[in-house]
Amino acid sequence: MKPLLRAHTLTGLAQILTILVLNAVVGVSQESSAEKAIAALQEYSANEAKVIRNGSVKRVKADDLVPGDIVSVSVGDRIPADCRLLSIQSNSFSVDQSILTGESESVGKRVDTINDKDAVKQDQVNMLFSGTTVVTGHATAIVVLTGGNTAIGDIHESITAQISAPTPLKEKLNDFGDMLAKVITAICILVWVINIRNFNEPAHGSWIRGAIYYLKIAVSLGVAAIPEGLAVVITTCLALGTRKMAAKNAVVRSLPSVETLGSCSVICSDKTGTLTTNQMSVNKVVFVGDDGNSLEEIDVEGTNFAPEGALTFRGKPFENPAGQSSTIAQLTEVAALCNEAKLAYDAKSGTYSLVGEPTEGALRVLVEKIGTPQGNINARRSSISLADRIHWASKHYEDNSRVLATYEFSRDRKSMSVLAQTGNKKKLLVKGAPESILDRCTHVLVGQQGQKVPLNGKLSSLISSEVVDYGNRGLRVIALAVADDIDSNPLLHTATTTKEYTQLEQNMTLVGLVGMLDPPRPEVAESIRKCREAGIRVIVITGDNQSTAESICRQIGVFGFDEDLTGKSYTGRQFDNLSDSEKLAAAKRASLFSRTEPTHKSKLVDLLQSTGEVVAMTGDGVNDAPALKKADIGVAMGSGTDVAKLAADMVLADDDFATIESAVEEGRSIYNNTQQFIRYLISSNIGEVVSIFLTAAAGMPEALIPVQLLWVNLVTDGLPATALSFNPPDHDVMRRPPRKRDEALVGGWLFFRYMVIGTYVGIATVFGYAWWFMFNPAGPQISFYQLSHFHRCSTHFPEIGCEMFSNEMSKSASTVSLSILVVIEMFNAMNALSSSESLLTLPLWENMVLVYAITLSMILHFALLYIPFLQSLFSIVPLNWLEWKAVLAISAPIIVIDEILKLVERRFFMTKLPIPSARPKKE
Repeated sequence: MKPLLRAHTLTGLAQILTILVLNAVVGVSQESSAEKAIAALQEYSANEAKVIRNGSVKRVKADDLVPGDIVSVSVGDRIPADCRLLSIQSNSFSVDQSILTGESESVGKRVDTINDKDAVKQDQVNMLFSGTTVVTGHATAIVVLTGGNTAIGDIHESITAQISAPTPLKEKLNDFGDMLAKVITAICILVWVINIRNFNEPAHGSWIRGAIYYLKIAVSLGVAAIPEGLAVVITTCLALGTRKMAAKNAVVRSLPSVETLGSCSVICSDKTGTLTTNQMSVNKVVFVGDDGNSLEEIDVEGTNFAPEGALTFRGKPFENPAGQSSTIAQLTEVAALCNEAKLAYDAKSGTYSLVGEPTEGALRVLVEKIGTPQGNINARRSSISLADRIHWASKHYEDNSRVLATYEFSRDRKSMSVLAQTGNKKKLLVKGAPESILDRCTHVLVGQQGQKVPLNGKLSSLISSEVVDYGNRGLRVIALAVADDIDSNPLLHTATTTKEYTQLEQNMTLVGLVGMLDPPRPEVAESIRKCREAGIRVIVITGDNQSTAESICRQIGVFGFDEDLTGKSYTGRQFDNLSDSEKLAAAKRASLFSRTEPTHKSKLVDLLQSTGEVVAMTGDGVNDAPALKKADIGVAMGSGTDVAKLAADMVLADDDFATIESAVEEGRSIYNNTQQFIRYLISSNIGEVVSIFLTAAAGMPEALIPVQLLWVNLVTDGLPATALSFNPPDHDVMRRPPRKRDEALVGGWLFFRYMVIGTYVGIATVFGYAWWFMFNPAGPQISFYQLSHFHRCSTHFPEIGCEMFSNEMSKSASTVSLSILVVIEMFNAMNALSSSESLLTLPLWENMVLVYAITLSMILHFALLYIPFLQSLFSIVPLNWLEWKAVLAISAPIIVIDEILKLVERRFFMTKLPIPSARPKKE
């Protein structure tokens, strides 16, 4: 036993040292992620601030600001502290708050008092928050909060307060290790106790020596039961999982999170950019029909900033729309000229992007889709480069009409306009909120020919109803109008205030409406359906308004089109007003939380985790970092902030929700594979334990010597075990409910399976040894009594030749046992392709890496048997054909036994979710 113990000790020390080093590296990496996230927050802090002191503007370090300081901010400035607006020195003032709210659209600010003390940050329009950026205008404000007391400071403290909890896999492996240690200890004690009667056998010399001999057997049995390669194989499996996920655009930052996704039961997803494209696009154009009493609708194709997409009118393709319709031509002119956005094209990636506001970007794309009134100009567009197409139609309108002045958007009048001159004629082109534009319109263009008629109350009500209907469907509606014959208006050259802009924008003619939205990603609805089939709840958490969010959720299948949303949709304020028990009920039932703040995400994670859910949380902004850190698995967007990425466990390179669904499937597959190679290794080791136990209990010679067991454990088993990491997912892996957080890695049924397989492995190994002595025609054909009392051979039956238990005969029997153990474990590896699927439905060649591993393992085994040097090293001899037939006959039943166990599992122990009915479609 000494060689075995020494070899196991050295090997075990090396493996333990390697694993400890790896764990230390991973641990340090994970611990430093919070520090990196905090360091990344510094990038969003202003270095300097413009302070008004003693009547003059001075530049000071932002860290030196104190509450009460008056600061001046303008376009491009980063807000140095949380401030209250005092005055605005421009026609409009807006701030990009996306790092705090996650919403890409800038927020218009004003100095008015906000009486609602519970207003979310998006609605606190008189406040400026540290780290946000001024987009338009110039203003002064008073500092109210600095440092850690600011909104971004709260995020800093939330990140530092997070303590990383062990992942579900770590918890289950720890529990499994504890259970395994107890079982091994019990078996070792049992083996030693049942052999007390043999302590006084003459072969031992004394009772003490007999006790020590069987103690060594018990210890070797315990060592044999330990799956030495388990930790390495699990690490390899997780590492392979990260490679597979990376190929699907999911970059994993910590290995255990690969599997955690597989146990995910709730996905909390942001809406903007994750479920939607984050590229506002126009998909409806509306104008008054020829009869003057109805509205005509044009459908616009396309869901991103690519200036390509067909138009459909009355169910048919609408070719050259600006040439066929004067109304559409005028609408396009307004959209092109009353617009400050620009499109950009990246030839390397083949993608389009926007410079400017999303709403104006959507109108710019619409202009390029509609084209110009001249068909010959439109026809030439297809022959120019993609980079030149992005401004082809817009350039025509800009060349045809010169913009003389721009009257900026203001919140009070909810519109913006430009003064354009075509030839000697000047006109005002206006866009804005429909209710505001309609109030100032006296006429409307009717029909495709653009006849100008008075706007009566009936038609105004019809248009208003259409606006409301579009709003309920999640569309943002913009009205486009013109004001002709304004050359004589004296305000044209003197207007500087929003009040004067409003006076200019009077007696207008409504041209039409456009309905736009941030459209759902095309693949999201299918991914959410698959999540529902897999028993995973999808909860949408967004800072957007409730009606828009509900509409998007209906479109992607989170809700049915006609589903009653009572108790299923809450705003952040509604959620805050609930009692603790009602909040818990809402977390269990609701699927949408809109107009939320970062604190709501963290609260929801806490509530969901308290009910035993495994929560995945998506986010992209600085505001999301605390919730990403707190969730079981934080998922950051590739286009998100560095703070979010560093706080997350996984980064989606393509910002696509469908990637999460693919990652969940991969995570489930990894968990299944983990169970399979644990089953493979443990059942094999149980077989070795049973083998040692049976030979010791029966009084037989050792069927396998220590060096042979060591070879099987470290070399022969290792290759197939690692290859099991490449198992394909079961066909129904996404039809099973998520695992519960407290579900054991090895439950009662699995442990029973391990014991059945392991017991057969041990019995087969011992039986092979006994077969050679008792039944092999070329063997001595002794009785079982003689075999089990071999230590009394010299005194009870010396005539059989007691040297057979130590010469070449013993080596032949041991070689048969070793070959049975190796072959049966190769069959066992084949069985481990799936826990429940038969080899008839999931054949061996579905994992070719396993085929190669089994082949290589058998080559190594043949090398032991037929290379003389190795024969002597491992005390084995070559087998003849009869012996190989016996090896195969004794080993093959393991396949039948496991197929029966798989059938039992499918029938009685597997839970499959019913395919959920499709969400009702809107007719």
